[in-house]
Amino acid sequence: MKIGILISGRGSNMVAITEAVQSGLIPNSEVAVVISDKSKAKGLEKAKALGIETLPITRKGRKRVEHDAEIITELKKREVELVCLAGYMRLLSSDFVKAFPNKILNIHPSLLPSFKGLHAHEQAIEYGVKISGCTVHFVDEHLDHGAIILQKAVEVKDNDTAETLSKRIIKYEHEAYVEAVKQVASGNLKIKGRTAILDELGKSHNT
Repeated sequence: MKIGILISGRGSNMVAITEAVQSGLIPNSEVAVVISDKSKAKGLEKAKALGIETLPITRKGRKRVEHDAEIITELKKREVELVCLAGYMRLLSSDFVKAFPNKILNIHPSLLPSFKGLHAHEQAIEYGVKISGCTVHFVDEHLDHGAIILQKAVEVKDNDTAETLSKRIIKYEHEAYVEAVKQVASGNLKIKGRTAILDELGKSHNT
């Protein structure tokens, strides 16, 4: 399974996925390309250090659909079968979603459907929740909405700030994303309504 990873920043989840692929933890897969909409994203250098092809594709004032069209073309050239959004800070156009139906994954730093969009950690702190975490889900045409693959729960401490909560959750993000990609690579993950189910186990993995 050829994987394309889209980033905008430091790319820590990209590194976690790539290292898991290269070590065999995610079997029968390869990271074909890392694409960033930011030419100076720190994650590009990390990807190069891991021996992965990198490709900055900046917006350059274009409309979203035009920008996405170039990215789609480059992914298709490399026969990418799974697209992983790893800190990619742009919403995808409907054309992009349709180009890779049920083949785009995203990780969000909250337990969806709570705290969608930007500043999820700040939202969690402000709301006063006792449990937060992260969610890996398929991407559809709505914000942070697609079928959930799995979630990891993390306690919110009384003295937490958005920064301290983020630092604790990021470790679980790496674990969750790697496990989710592994499930997709197995070929046994099926979408059923609002969740994703591993056929071989016959049970949901959004716990």
